[in-house]
Amino acid sequence: MKKTIPYFFLLPGIVLLLFFLFLPLLSVLLPTVFPSGFSLDAYISFFTDEYYQEILIRTIRIALTTAIICILLGVPTAYFISRCPNKWKGILIAISIFPLLTNSVVRAFAWINILGKNGIINQILVGIGIIDEPLSMLYTEFSVLIGTIYLFLPTMIMTLVGVMDQIDNDMMEAAESLGASRLKAFFRIVLPMSIPGILTGAVLVFTGALTAYTTPQLLGGNSSLVLATLIYQRAMTLNDWTGAGVIAAVMIVITLIVMKVLNFIAARLDKRGEVNA
Repeated sequence: MKKTIPYFFLLPGIVLLLFFLFLPLLSVLLPTVFPSGFSLDAYISFFTDEYYQEILIRTIRIALTTAIICILLGVPTAYFISRCPNKWKGILIAISIFPLLTNSVVRAFAWINILGKNGIINQILVGIGIIDEPLSMLYTEFSVLIGTIYLFLPTMIMTLVGVMDQIDNDMMEAAESLGASRLKAFFRIVLPMSIPGILTGAVLVFTGALTAYTTPQLLGGNSSLVLATLIYQRAMTLNDWTGAGVIAAVMIVITLIVMKVLNFIAARLDKRGEVNA
């Protein structure tokens, strides 16, 4: 009896997930395969339509590029923070997560003021004579990418700080005492031991960037649609809930595949895991 008591505490959460997540999700996804009988025509139409193909490729490209750049920027930043004295570490962590403390709409409008034709960047470039006319940086894939990186970089940094905090600095000192440079010691010791955290952060960033709506909508507009903004367009503008359900299903499958692949890689690379035991 005592062994079953903990499971009763899971019951409220299971009920909430069932009625407010799984059942609404099924109500959206089932019509895509059972319109009037089993059929995959909606999915075939999606994957054979060049317009949808372009948006799908753009979404994956933005999510993948965001994950890679966040890794490149997040690894050295997280390592620096993890090696700072405790009195500075808290301040640096607060600065790192500051973007998460502001509303996503506010962040997007800030980038509009920066990237717009009358924005800060164009004013500086025109003012110093590098360009004669303002550049069209807003409502492009570039602006969506910049906004998405800014949105998810704190997630990568926080994930890696927790991992790198666990790496004993004595290992770096031992490597340096044996003749390795600090850079070489970092690549031979810290980086390999941080790979599980890097892959975990990559999963969070990729899936977040893949499903982000507000930033792509405000910075990309209708000229740089991604899957999330396409769902809104199909459902709310065109009232095509079946088409929106197909796109949602595609996003769910892509997310699950990426999570599965990266988790498998993390398990294989983690020397402490059961896979390599």
